[in-house]
Amino acid sequence: MKFTVADLLDQLSADECLQISKLEKALGLSTKTDKEQLRIGLDAMVRLDLVSEKEAGLLRHDNPALIPARLRCSSKGFCFALRDDGGEDIYIRDHQLNHAWNGDRVLVRITREGGRRRSPEGGVQCILQRKTSSLLAQVEQQDERLLAIPLDDRLLTTVELPATDAAHLDPAQDSVVEVQIDRFPVGQFGPLGHVARQLPVRGGAAADLDLLLTKHLLHERPAAPKTTLRSPQEKGRNDLTALPALLLECWAGEEAPILPALSLEALDEGRWRLWVHSPSVAERFSLGGVLDNWMRDQGDAVATGQGWLPLLSAPLTKAATFQISKAQDALSVALELDGEGNLEHYRFCLSRILPTARVTQAAFEALAERKPKARTVPAALKALKDQLPLLEQLVALAILLRQRRLSAGSIDLNLPMPPLEQLGDLQVPAPEAPRQGWLVERPASDTCGLLRETVLVAHRALGRHLAALRLPALFTVNPAADPDEINEVAKDALALEIPMELSLDGNASAAELAAAFAATDRQRALQQQLRDSLKPALYANEAGAHALAGETEAFAPWTCPSLHYADLWNQQLLVTLLSEGKDRPTVRHKTSADIAGDSCHGTIDWSLLAPSQLTPYEQALQHGLAQRLNSRQGLLQEFQDDLLAMAQARHAEPLVGQIMPGVISGVQSYGFFVEVPPSNVEGLVHVSSLKDDWYEYRSRQNRLVGRKFRRTFMVGDSVEVEIQKVDALRHQIDLAVVLPESTGAEGFEAEADFESDSEAD
Repeated sequence: MKFTVADLLDQLSADECLQISKLEKALGLSTKTDKEQLRIGLDAMVRLDLVSEKEAGLLRHDNPALIPARLRCSSKGFCFALRDDGGEDIYIRDHQLNHAWNGDRVLVRITREGGRRRSPEGGVQCILQRKTSSLLAQVEQQDERLLAIPLDDRLLTTVELPATDAAHLDPAQDSVVEVQIDRFPVGQFGPLGHVARQLPVRGGAAADLDLLLTKHLLHERPAAPKTTLRSPQEKGRNDLTALPALLLECWAGEEAPILPALSLEALDEGRWRLWVHSPSVAERFSLGGVLDNWMRDQGDAVATGQGWLPLLSAPLTKAATFQISKAQDALSVALELDGEGNLEHYRFCLSRILPTARVTQAAFEALAERKPKARTVPAALKALKDQLPLLEQLVALAILLRQRRLSAGSIDLNLPMPPLEQLGDLQVPAPEAPRQGWLVERPASDTCGLLRETVLVAHRALGRHLAALRLPALFTVNPAADPDEINEVAKDALALEIPMELSLDGNASAAELAAAFAATDRQRALQQQLRDSLKPALYANEAGAHALAGETEAFAPWTCPSLHYADLWNQQLLVTLLSEGKDRPTVRHKTSADIAGDSCHGTIDWSLLAPSQLTPYEQALQHGLAQRLNSRQGLLQEFQDDLLAMAQARHAEPLVGQIMPGVISGVQSYGFFVEVPPSNVEGLVHVSSLKDDWYEYRSRQNRLVGRKFRRTFMVGDSVEVEIQKVDALRHQIDLAVVLPESTGAEGFEAEADFESDSEAD
């Protein structure tokens, strides 16, 4: 089928009827079979009250009782619908799934409201979009049926294969197969599929990457459409070529995204004018065109370790990339900052810049090691000799900006990626506010840290500007963490006798906990617990606070248009405002407003853009663009999490049978998790493997305690473990703790048999 329910709803409006013939054309349906399938789908949507059909055409119904969400299932059979609007997750019992699978976008109806300690329950009413068009599996013969058993145990199903696929039976399990779904389950009929290809399990790093790309449906991305790029306009462009501009190099992978350039001017009384120059990407294509729709579907550029899956087409990347000593078009903002790093004023402009030098991480390291009054210039800094004063000033300003951000409640955690070569560019965090609601601790005196602090201010400025002008932007909101969840982390820390101070209302703040944990020898384990309590940053149609950036009003990303589609969207809106916005009510008015800067706020009482210019932006937001980008970003994050887990598991495979030092990262009733450096791979020590005593789980103290010998296992404890088994495909590591010989376990087995009825889960 060429379309999904989500595709149909995206084409329909709640206000204006659309004829079926126009819908068929918009969906690219030409054959009789395709049109019959559309008719079947529309009839079902009418019965579900998603669509109404009138003589004039079709209208979309926005039924508030049907909640859009994405399914998240566990290997144990528990499924939740994660709401697009960020509301409370909805528990879905297996008989209410209605053939929906893990990852599917669905519409859910709540059947039972939640309570204090109980999630609301609901049922799937409609599957908007299937996530799994193909899957990785192992082939098994069960009686007379040939079945594909999904490698992902969250897919609670099997897929029947034709008998001709018996050639892919692999008793040694040295390979897996990619299975294409030919028919999803419907009524009493189960899913059908066929083997598309066989993939090796132990084929090296390239084969592992192919496995993961296939698992996450990224191996067959459609090619970018061929279009003619537009040339950026010359009229009204600010010539900034006399202003030195530095390019900071963060990533080294093939097809890495383009990053913004920086300039700095010292003003009077210790103030600064910081310039952030973003590559002019949005000016080169049309909103709603085939290239724009292709990039919208991609959502983000994706780091794959040593390379990238780019967001932009190759011609667009080539046209927009900054080059040293070459004048190029940009989209810039001048940020006026006081001596403490506070944003006072800002102004945006279409610009033309001349990048003067490229700054690498090696140059920053040489700058940090260089003595203040040294006469010689290290080799890594010779190419930057004329720009060293500018670079030093940028570092000093970035330090101020970081201090200001942290004082506003932003969270930096010392939880970097492990130093594994195959992770490549994944080890370097992106220079903007990430989805997860916390920032990897980086000094302001390196490429990523410096660029991050400046980019965050630029995004705060655009957020405030677009919110003040009431324009249809894609904002990013990041609410503060739930006080109850933070207090739970604080209780765990207090149980470990970590000294800390609570606020006057008796609550702990996430920033205070992060600072307290950083001063302990259990820093990593405690910060991991804190990390799990922080709220994610999500795209939204309405402005709101962004705790991670220390912003209380609005935050709109735009400086990294080759990294995120949301940046590209906001850049497109900003270009439209700067090039076509009305700076006065009518041509008769002699006084104009400076709509490019904050000085116009509160003075504009007319429409800045014509309805024809605003409509494409407003309709896309009304049709759920923010929610779809959030969903896409979540799926790409799952891929990168899998990439990390695979690299860690491969690093652990040669260590099977060896005893390694580790640190307890989590404790549950069934055992505890241990991180083993240097890859920080995490494995489980099951409680059944602890033979020296009978262990009880103390939930209030978050520890396991031996009933007889009082030995304890708690978060942050150092232990020695034996790596017993590694399943790289499922990212599962089995560990056994190495106990001291003097624990005295005589008679334990008899005691265990006597008290077996009270064994922990």
